[in-house]
Amino acid sequence: MAGFVYTQVLAACVRLDLFERLGTQGPMTAAALASACAMPERAMQRLLDAAVSIRLLERRSGARFGLGPLGAPIVGNAALKAMVEHHAALYADLRDPLALLRNEGAGSAMSAYWPYAAYPTPGSLPSQRVAEYSALMTASQPMVIDEVLDAWPFERHRRVLDVGGGEGRFVAALAERFQHLELMLFDLPQVAALARERLASLQLHDRIRTHGGSFFDDPLPPGADLVTLVRVLFDHDDAHALVILRAVRASLAPGGEVLVAEPMARTPGAHAMGDAYFGFYLLAMGRGQCRSAADMGHLLVAAGFEGVRTVPTRLPLQAGIVTARVPRRA
Repeated sequence: MAGFVYTQVLAACVRLDLFERLGTQGPMTAAALASACAMPERAMQRLLDAAVSIRLLERRSGARFGLGPLGAPIVGNAALKAMVEHHAALYADLRDPLALLRNEGAGSAMSAYWPYAAYPTPGSLPSQRVAEYSALMTASQPMVIDEVLDAWPFERHRRVLDVGGGEGRFVAALAERFQHLELMLFDLPQVAALARERLASLQLHDRIRTHGGSFFDDPLPPGADLVTLVRVLFDHDDAHALVILRAVRASLAPGGEVLVAEPMARTPGAHAMGDAYFGFYLLAMGRGQCRSAADMGHLLVAAGFEGVRTVPTRLPLQAGIVTARVPRRA
């Protein structure tokens, strides 16, 4: 139960921008921080003591406070700060876990934040509804991008299609590391438009083709020898995930491969993350399922793939990888 208090200490530090202040200005006293944050000094002292106790901050000479081993990595890390802020909605839903379970996430704060869950036709969503969630996903993707790029030999591929690619952070990283790759991105038309803007700002619009559509209703662009699904399937139940995988299968030629990268249940050393954290996170979202690598393999076979295998990553807590290929035989 104390763990929830620790998360709120972290949230308070992030909202007061303490880590950035200490990272740029160096160690400061409680009085100086209280003045900078318009906070009573006694309250600031209480927060600083709490942050020291959970290693976010450290005490320094002259009654000053500096960055601790868990606070230092937050400096300049937009992904972590965005996720800390985002979890306020999840915590609001978890105030009554029985109601959340009985209603299966219906009417939750998280489902309202995640626009795709409540819309049977997500392609009709206004751009503003999509932009906030897409921005969060873009900010948080660096947590898994390097894991995927380091784990899979992309150099042996010619053309990669990233399905559900958001604003293009993953394909941009692919373009930077693997200069030979032809790259495509597929997402809802509103999201694809955001991706085009972002990729143009990175001078990558000539290397990456963007396609708008719904993977539930529209065919995926053909021609890729590898399709990537990075944190896509766990946002959907089995029936919808199977529709997505069959669309991927239809877009690939014989021998083509699919790579699924996302947090997975029953990961050795991270069981609680898969089944407890992501289980309830996706429940609050109103849709989705955290699957084991074995579960993912069953879905891939049902969609017409073969040669399913699990690829190890350095931080399986962040993302596991399962791959499969289209049979070469007719």
